[in-house]
Amino acid sequence: MPTAELKPWSRQALMTREQALALDAADPLAPLREQFHLPRGDGLIYLDGNSLGLLPRATAARLQQVVVDEWGEGLIGSWNSAGWMAMPTRIGDKIAALLGAGPGELVVADSTSVNLFKLLSAALAIQRQDAPARRVVVSERSNFPTDLYIAQSLCREQGCSLKLVDSPGQIAEALGADTAVLMLTQVNYRSGRLHDMASLNAAAHAAGALTLWDLAHSAGALPVSLNADGADFAVGCGYKFLNGGPGAPAFAWVRPALIDRCVQPLSGWLGHAAPFDFATEYRPATGITRMICGTPPVLALAALECGVDSLLAAEPLGGIAALRAKSLALTRLLITRVAERCAGHGLLLASPDADAQRGSQVSLVFDPTSEACGAAYAVVQALIERGVVGDFRAGSPVGSLAGSLVGSADDRADILRFGVAPLYTRFVDVWDAVEQLAAVLAHGEWRQARHSLRAGVT
Repeated sequence: MPTAELKPWSRQALMTREQALALDAADPLAPLREQFHLPRGDGLIYLDGNSLGLLPRATAARLQQVVVDEWGEGLIGSWNSAGWMAMPTRIGDKIAALLGAGPGELVVADSTSVNLFKLLSAALAIQRQDAPARRVVVSERSNFPTDLYIAQSLCREQGCSLKLVDSPGQIAEALGADTAVLMLTQVNYRSGRLHDMASLNAAAHAAGALTLWDLAHSAGALPVSLNADGADFAVGCGYKFLNGGPGAPAFAWVRPALIDRCVQPLSGWLGHAAPFDFATEYRPATGITRMICGTPPVLALAALECGVDSLLAAEPLGGIAALRAKSLALTRLLITRVAERCAGHGLLLASPDADAQRGSQVSLVFDPTSEACGAAYAVVQALIERGVVGDFRAGSPVGSLAGSLVGSADDRADILRFGVAPLYTRFVDVWDAVEQLAAVLAHGEWRQARHSLRAGVT
């Protein structure tokens, strides 16, 4: 297999710290940062919002209201008086507004994995009815593991097969007369590569396939146009850029023209057309509510709504388009600063250099010949000790780095990930974070044994 090439990093004019501060002072989105609890004030640089978003200041008070007033005083009556039962669709409409979907098209429920199971099962059932010969699910080998595991399970149960491609350029050619569903994550969790949703939907439909998108790294980070771009199904989580808290409920969306054909494989009582009739036989609800399974997790939904509202607060300031523009400026600054300050330490860019192909994160790896190759985890831990929180993702357990780094599905290198959340990430945060990374590498702090001790969650 070919060895990785060091892709030239495009540069912008080098920026001083004072210039970064000036950008923050002139940033119209800067007041949105005040919505969040900032650990250690400005003493912690948090570049992990692509894994877990910051805590909105409104969340604690809202949860106290739910616990003390609605649950404590209202008790069971709050299902009606406090609108608990409507939360999955009410919050779903708010998320839909961020994703180019309409009211009543998206519901908040369960986890991303469970929703993926439900929607992939529904998509395969539609294809079994319309085109029984279509028995293949196409995805990327580098897709997030839970997506692949769910697909593997369903394919085994339904006599289908899972076809994995090794690079984005192979997706269109992998679609054929036997393809039932194209299942992709819009922003790759490792590389941060952003797929062109519209063109891939068009390619899938031309081949007779349906599309299922995982928006875990898209929702709240960049403009998404589910209806305009012709998507069929979509899922996503609530705890990354939506700032809903650890394990926040996920969401599910179905193109309106398909929803009443969807067979819900987890036909729980709240997906029933009349759940409080307590009928013995299941009769699916019309519309997206048929994708609900069990009782809404009220506390978790209340926290998620605060996170979603923190994003909607950007609407008067340009909304998701303005957040995307700032995100690209932040990631470009990070790329440029690393190229300048960390030269000579073997760092390679594992994210696309082209802005249009990059989500809201920058991923870095070490060249196989670098002394720090294999020490990505230790480097991240040393950075955290210095007050810069990024994260680490392990590569494939077989072999060393192989294939093209940029956008590759065959990456076998451990990755340092840095996510920017333009609601609260500042230009000076990025500037300072790279200074700390340069210091960790220059001083060899990653060699200290304590930084190599793996925690249960990496």
